[in-house]
Amino acid sequence: MSVPVFTIWGRLNSHNVKKVAWFAEELGLKYVRHDIGGQFGYTEDYLEKNPNRLIPTIEDGKLVLWESNAILRYMAAEYGGPRWYAHDPIDRALADRWMDWQITYADAQRLPFLSFARTKPEERDMSAIARDISRCAQQLAVMERYLGEKPWLSGGQFGIGDIPMGVYAYTWFSLPFDKPEFPNVTAWYERIRERPGFAQQVMIPLT
Repeated sequence: MSVPVFTIWGRLNSHNVKKVAWFAEELGLKYVRHDIGGQFGYTEDYLEKNPNRLIPTIEDGKLVLWESNAILRYMAAEYGGPRWYAHDPIDRALADRWMDWQITYADAQRLPFLSFARTKPEERDMSAIARDISRCAQQLAVMERYLGEKPWLSGGQFGIGDIPMGVYAYTWFSLPFDKPEFPNVTAWYERIRERPGFAQQVMIPLT
């Protein structure tokens, strides 16, 4: 009997798809990824799996699942064990919070990302971009304070709490605008850059 292949549906220039593909590398999963969404469009078969017209979606022969952070939690619990999904509810919650916190941060970074990566210079609203860069900086100041006490958002070691913001940190540091200095965030990001799965699945040209 053949074992179902872990399948990721979604284009790799999506932040949310990057999260899942990177974590699959961290877990050493054998997986396949199919481009869908954005310039690739959506098939009827895909929309049967995920009617939200969003990415990613995963299949592993046990379930079909969408929502990227829910996927990360499932992968950690099903494939990673306590190294990636702590048995202790307090330890788990302390990492989980950064996964949910990232959702608010992503809203602030959306316009700067779309403006510099996907919009012609003459069409950019620089006033709105400056406003949202300031919003990003206000939130990164929260990370800066926490990372002054712990080396990772997940606590004492790298974990799933670091993955969502790791993807968005790559975009933040890659976009061409002046940034306030956050030495603890920068040091955390440099440690993340050393992880092979991050280099392979996240550090691609912004498009």
